[in-house]
Amino acid sequence: MTTHFTVPIASTGGSIICTSPSGPDQQNIYVLTFTSPKDNRLTPEFIDAMILALDIIEHRYPKGVVVTTSGIAKFYSNGLDLEVLMGMEGFLEKWLWRLFRRFLTYPMPTVCLLNGHAFAGGFMLAMYHDYRVQNPEKGFLCVNELEFGVPLQTPMMSIFREKLTPTTFRNVVLESHRFGGKASLQAGIVDAVGGLEETFSLIKDRKLLGKAATGIYGTMKEEMYSRVLNELDNHEGNLKWRETVDEKKDVLQRRGLENVVAWEKKASKL
Repeated sequence: MTTHFTVPIASTGGSIICTSPSGPDQQNIYVLTFTSPKDNRLTPEFIDAMILALDIIEHRYPKGVVVTTSGIAKFYSNGLDLEVLMGMEGFLEKWLWRLFRRFLTYPMPTVCLLNGHAFAGGFMLAMYHDYRVQNPEKGFLCVNELEFGVPLQTPMMSIFREKLTPTTFRNVVLESHRFGGKASLQAGIVDAVGGLEETFSLIKDRKLLGKAATGIYGTMKEEMYSRVLNELDNHEGNLKWRETVDEKKDVLQRRGLENVVAWEKKASKL
C-alpha cells in the first residue's frame, strides 16, 4: 500500500491515514483508515478530520473511489458521544449533518468497509456511503436508540427510509435488530461480505473507478437523494415539524385520557 497523507485527530491521539493499493489498476482507490480510540466516536474533531481527508482527495488527487474503514478491529464506529452531543449546542447541524451531506453528495463513489461493529451513528454513516462491505464473521450493524430512549431525528431516519426495504427499515428502527454480515447481505443493507480484497473486487466488478470521470457523479447523487438532502439542509424545519407533531400528539393523548376517565366513571356505576 502507498501512503498519501495523514490527518490527525488531536482529541484522541488518533488519525486518518490515506493509502492506495499498489496494483497498477488500483492506484486511484483511496483507503481512509481511521483510528480514534477507543471506538471511533463521531465527535467534532473526528468529523472535521474526516471531512478534511475527503477534501484533500477531491482537490489534490485524481478522481477515483474512496473506501473508509477502521483501524480498530472491534469497531467501525460506535456512533455519537452523547455527552458531547448534549453539551455542545449546534452539534447536529454544524457537524453531523455536514458529515452525512458530504458523503451523500461526494463526487466519487464511496465504499464503507465495515470491519467491526457499527452502532447508531456509525451505522448511519455507513448508510450515507454509496456501497457497503461487511465482515462476515464479526461485528453487527444496529440502531439501538430505542433501547436507551433517544429518538432519531429526521436525517437519521431518512437515509434508512431511502435505502432499505420497508420491512428491513422497521426491523432496524423498531426492533433494534443486530445484523451480522450474512444477515445484512440478505436484507440488502450491504452489497458484499468480506474484507479489503472483496472491497477491491466490488470496485472492479462494478467498474467504479471510472464513474467519476465525467464530473457529474455528485450531481447525480444530489438528484437521486434529493429528499434526504433537503432534510439534511432543513434542520430548523425538521425541528418545527417535530414540535407540530408533538403538539398534535399531546392533544390526542389528553382527549384519550378524558375518554378513559369518563368510561371508568360510567363503568363504576353499572
